[in-house]
Amino acid sequence: MEEKPILVMKFGGTSVGNAETMLQVKDIVKESISTGWKPVVILSAMVGVTNQLLQSAELAKNHRFDLVLQTAASLTSRHYEVVHQLILNQERQFTIKQQIDQLISGFTEYCRAIDIIGEATPRVLDAIGGIGEMLSVRIFAEVLNIHQIQAQAVDATKIIITDGVFQGAHPDFEKTRHKLQQTLIPMLNSGVIPIVTGFIAATEDGITTTLGRGGSDYTAAIIGAGLKAKEVWIWTDVDGVMTADPRVVPNAKTIQSLTFREIGELAYYGAKVVHPKTMQPLIDADIPIKVKNTFNPKHPGTVLITDQSRISNGDIKAVTSIRGQSLITIEGRGMLGVPGVAARAFGAVASTGTSVPLITQASSEQSICFAVPLNSIALVLKELNNAFARELQVKDIDRIWATEEVVIITIVGAGMRNTPGVAGKIFSKLGSQGINVIAIAQGSSEVSISLVIDRQDDEKAVRAIHELIV
Repeated sequence: MEEKPILVMKFGGTSVGNAETMLQVKDIVKESISTGWKPVVILSAMVGVTNQLLQSAELAKNHRFDLVLQTAASLTSRHYEVVHQLILNQERQFTIKQQIDQLISGFTEYCRAIDIIGEATPRVLDAIGGIGEMLSVRIFAEVLNIHQIQAQAVDATKIIITDGVFQGAHPDFEKTRHKLQQTLIPMLNSGVIPIVTGFIAATEDGITTTLGRGGSDYTAAIIGAGLKAKEVWIWTDVDGVMTADPRVVPNAKTIQSLTFREIGELAYYGAKVVHPKTMQPLIDADIPIKVKNTFNPKHPGTVLITDQSRISNGDIKAVTSIRGQSLITIEGRGMLGVPGVAARAFGAVASTGTSVPLITQASSEQSICFAVPLNSIALVLKELNNAFARELQVKDIDRIWATEEVVIITIVGAGMRNTPGVAGKIFSKLGSQGINVIAIAQGSSEVSISLVIDRQDDEKAVRAIHELIV
C-alpha cells in the first residue's frame, strides 16, 4: 500500500478562538484524513491570549500583580468555557482543567517573580508568551480524541531546537530534523495526529525560546521541512493572499498563485498572511504552501510555489504598505568619494538593534537615505551623531535628520521583470492623484518596487496602484 503523504496544517488564533471555531478546525482535520493525508497540526494560542500574557508581564514589572491575577482568572474562565462546551465527559473535563490550572499557575508564578524583581527578562517573556499555545493544543487534542480521531498534544519545546537568542530564536535545522523524526514519525505511523504548539521552541538545555511574534507559521515550515511533508497549509481568516488589504481596497481579490520571492516581499512589507521567515525552510525542501480560510474551507486559497515552477499571468500581483516609518538622511558634499560612510552608518544603526526595511542612495554620493521604524528615531539619530561626530564638526557631513511619519508602499510581481514600462505606469498613476514620491528603491531581482510617500497619502496610493492590477 502506498504511504500516505504528510500534510502540515497550521491554524491561527482566530481559527481556534472559541468552541465553534475549534469544531470547524476539527472538521478540516477529519476531512484531510478522509482525503488521504497524514496530518500534523500546528496551533496558535486562542486569539488575543498571547497579548494578554505579555501585557501581564508588563503589569507585573510595574507592580500591578493584582491586575495579573485578574487576567489569570479571565484566561482560566475562557479556556474552561471551551472545555465545558466541547468536552462533555466529566473525567476528561477534569483532566484538561487540571492541565489548564497548572499552566495558568505557572504564568502567575512567573509574573510574581517579575513583580518582586521589577524586571521582565527576554527569557522570562518567552516562557510566559508560549503558554497560550500550550493551552490550546491540550484542549484541541482532547476534542479530536472525543470525536474518535486519535491525537496527542506536543509542546514544540520537545522537538524544535534553537539557539539561546530569546524573543526571536534561530532553529538548528539538523538537530530539529532528528528530533522530529524521532518523536513525530512514530506517532504518525501509529495513527496518532500530533497537535503541536506554534511559536515556541527550546534550547538544547530545554530552556523555552520563541521564534518571534507570528512565529507559528515558521513552526509549520520547520516541521514541514523536517518531516519532508508533501505540502504545508496555513489556515487563516481570509481566502488566501489578497491583491491588497481588503479594508483599504474593497474589491481586492485572492491571488491564485505567488512565488516564494513574491510572498517574501509582501510579508516583509506589511502583508500579514504569512510570517516572513516561513518560506526559507520550504524553498530549500521544495515544498509548496497553501494559504486557506478556516471559515471558507472549500475556497482554493493561494498556492505559494518555487520560482522555477512559476507560470506568469501578469505584471503586478499585489500592493501593500507598511506604516510607522521614518526616513533618515545623512547628507553632505564632503561625503563625495569617501569610502565606508554606508558601512559606518549601518553599523551604528545595527548597534541599536533596529531593522532597516529600505535603503536608497543618490549616484552623486552626497546623501544616503534609509527607513527605520518611527519609534527608533531618537536612538538611531543619537548613534549616528556619535558615529559621525568628527565629520559633522568639520562639515564633511552637513546634517543627519529624520522625517515625520512616512509609509512604504511596495508593489510586487515577478512578471514586472519582463514587462517594460511598469514603473512608468505606477508613477503616472500616483502623479494623477497628486501623490508625491519621496524616495524609491528597487532590488536587482525586480520582483518589487518600493516607494516612500507621506502618511496621509497611504490609502489613496494603495487604491490607485491597485487599479493597475489585471
